[in-house]
Amino acid sequence: MTTTEHIQFFDDRTPASLERLGGKGASLVTMTAAGMPVPPGFVVTTDQFNLFMESTGIAGKITEHLSGIDPDDVAAVDAISARIREAICSRPVPEEAREATRGAYADLMTRCDGPVPVAVRSSATAEDLPDASFAGQQDTYLWLEGFDAVGEHIRQCWASLYTSRAILYRLKNKIPDEGLSIAVVVQKMVNARTSGVAMTLDPATGDRSKITIDASYGVGEMVVSGTVTPDNIQLDKVTLALVHEHIGDKHAELIPDAGTHSLVEREVDADRRARRCLTDDELAAVAAMAKRAEKHYGCPQDIEWALDADLPDGQNLLLLQSRPETVHSSKPHTAPNPVLGGGFAAALGLTPGTLKQGA
Repeated sequence: MTTTEHIQFFDDRTPASLERLGGKGASLVTMTAAGMPVPPGFVVTTDQFNLFMESTGIAGKITEHLSGIDPDDVAAVDAISARIREAICSRPVPEEAREATRGAYADLMTRCDGPVPVAVRSSATAEDLPDASFAGQQDTYLWLEGFDAVGEHIRQCWASLYTSRAILYRLKNKIPDEGLSIAVVVQKMVNARTSGVAMTLDPATGDRSKITIDASYGVGEMVVSGTVTPDNIQLDKVTLALVHEHIGDKHAELIPDAGTHSLVEREVDADRRARRCLTDDELAAVAAMAKRAEKHYGCPQDIEWALDADLPDGQNLLLLQSRPETVHSSKPHTAPNPVLGGGFAAALGLTPGTLKQGA
């Protein structure tokens, strides 16, 4: 299947457009074109969202709901958010658009040599930008099986554009809703043995001579959300020599359960908690991938990565996302000041529950 108005596969070589693919989708298409090891998938474009909103008449009603809203009246924002999201989730998707997505999903399953679980991730047009930080504001759903589940969660991703948090963020930062749109990424799910994030600087100081890696067992959402205390390792960006490391508690991991066909949280035994979850070679590979992403984009990057348990060593490191680092990138370079623990999520003030677990 090739790119259509409603669908764009990561690897079809159509140029990445933020307007059509959103921040996350555009990044995945760009990284795939650059030869980075990105799991296969496609983007449900903003064209499909816009068609849905116009054909159902929701767009005009949303404008009415949000007109004159008081950002300090949280209860009113919550009520309006609930009405908007219910309206989006209860309306049928136009048949042309739904069939385009169904065909793309079937094509992806064929490419993966049979049915595989997928992740469904929001990709708003106002996210992953160098001068804004929208991370985690829209929904992500993991380990979904079958088109019915995927189609329903695409619509829930659309609705997450109007969560209370997202509405308030735009209001308080004077970001207009006019022209705002959202795409949705559908991507083969990684059976992550170990995963995490990496930044091509020190997140505490902005020191660009360092690479900071947070890693834990299982699927990486537990690291991103701050649910676990990951291993926190810092390397010299040039030599990849170890600067310091803090072995996190890593008390739990999110892993697939064959019985329920979903992700479940499992306790990590004491021996695994006590040791670093990455070997020296794996640590160097993650750092090299982060450097490659930074070189490609020309600015400090915040990447998400995973080691796939189903792939052989040397081929199992996958890049799930790369976005510009927004906290320090526009500031002058500062002297190094090692992070002694707590990891990337703690450095950014994230707490458990900041990332929705939808599956």
